Amino acid sequence: MSDATEAIVKTTAGKVEGNYRRGAYVFCGIPYAAPPVGSRRWLPPQPAEPWDGVRPVKRFATTAPQNPPESSILAAPQPEPQDEDCLYLNIFTPGLDDARRPVLFWIHGGGFTTGSGSALVYYGRNITMRGDVVLVTINYRLGALGFLKLDEVTNGNIPATGNEGLLDQTFAMEWVRDNIAAFGGDPDNVTIFGESAGGMSVGAQLAMPGAKGLFHKAIPQSGAAHTASSPDRSVKAANVFLQILGISASDTGALRSLAMERLMEAQKELAVRAITPEFAIGGMPLQPVIDGKILPRMPINAIANGSADGIPVLVGSILEEWKLFGVMDPSIASLTEEQLLRRCQRIIPSGDVGGLIEAYRKAREKRGAPTTPGELLMAIQTDRTFRMPAIALAETQMQRGTPAYSYLFTWTSPAMDGKLGACHALELGFLFGTHEENFSGIGPEADALSANMQDTWVAFARTGDPSCESPGKWPAYGERRETMVLGRESVLVEAPYEEERRAWDAIPDASAGTF
Repeated sequence: MSDATEAIVKTTAGKVEGNYRRGAYVFCGIPYAAPPVGSRRWLPPQPAEPWDGVRPVKRFATTAPQNPPESSILAAPQPEPQDEDCLYLNIFTPGLDDARRPVLFWIHGGGFTTGSGSALVYYGRNITMRGDVVLVTINYRLGALGFLKLDEVTNGNIPATGNEGLLDQTFAMEWVRDNIAAFGGDPDNVTIFGESAGGMSVGAQLAMPGAKGLFHKAIPQSGAAHTASSPDRSVKAANVFLQILGISASDTGALRSLAMERLMEAQKELAVRAITPEFAIGGMPLQPVIDGKILPRMPINAIANGSADGIPVLVGSILEEWKLFGVMDPSIASLTEEQLLRRCQRIIPSGDVGGLIEAYRKAREKRGAPTTPGELLMAIQTDRTFRMPAIALAETQMQRGTPAYSYLFTWTSPAMDGKLGACHALELGFLFGTHEENFSGIGPEADALSANMQDTWVAFARTGDPSCESPGKWPAYGERRETMVLGRESVLVEAPYEEERRAWDAIPDASAGTF
């Protein structure tokens, strides 16, 4: 390159021109696949169409179609433009050279129905420059376009497996394999990481035969390897979706030409009906599907059979994840003991549910933590959905002889006078160095936590071991359940919150499946 700040790179589809900003090169909205529109709706991703000349990639591209979040807490500061043409990625890199830096490949969360790789919280300059790494963030198909299984109900006329969103993620990894060296990255040292549905996606990629060899380390955050619909559940969701639309499964032309606004309306109605006794599908009706091929089995079972052997994992959760969802449910504050038991029996259909509640009550009393029915419900939901799957993944990799490292994030949000506690998604601003005053908190302690997280994530991406100067030695998860607590201080502890963890031993498969 003739100019050190020139940001033109040749990809397999053509040249792209990004921006040079304060020591980093930023490329926004590079197409990694062809637009999945028209006849390509609900099909696997296809290669991007080549172009002549130099394509400007200086602004973020459109995001996947999605309904706005139910709560303003989860809403972006400014809505991003949406379009079914959404398969784009963004790259942040310190240099366009042959340095072969570690590559961090980010999969955003949002319940498989919302979010984007261009959200401001994921802006990658800080972690890229601090760690001398290349960061890739992606969009992928969401909701009904990415996770609706239509092949069975349409007799194969629309061959959607319900895993098109996962296939998009894998296809973007293939693009990284073929192109990232030109952006200063090492295609042989790729770490996939993601949060919430992004973490669950990481767990799915660990189980997918088609993703094997495309990444070398994995960091699932607040989501592990226990989220996928059974074939029966996914078919039921598809039938209810068609019923809402009033379209016959044989009318594939109508489905392919359906306006995006109508699809989004039906998707919203599906989420409502799914949790009613009449339909009994459960929360998150649109999520990855065990289809026997792309996702052969529940991810944790595939991993137990060796699908992720040799891939080090850094996995963890946040202490009070469910408090973010709890503030959206006013009924939790007035929950009675009887209602607590009924709710827990609904989400945990087998095992000694009453004994589980009592175990949580006693453990929290011992620590001086609140034991109201609402607090107990949020603690149980936090562990069922996030902490126990993370522990199970760490244990499974340990048993397979592959290193796993465990963390628990405990920093509390200042928002809503502290009512959110150490809630879901709180770690994101610290990880990307985009923490702010209202939700995350700022100040010297916040800056130190952010530096610690960035340094350990980068160390893991570089070597497969998160130990570094910031938190010190971080041993792999073992019989003593070694866990790094990330909060106002970052300290290594053994078996944190062990009484609650032990209580789940009597609850079979409680963490599998849905919210």
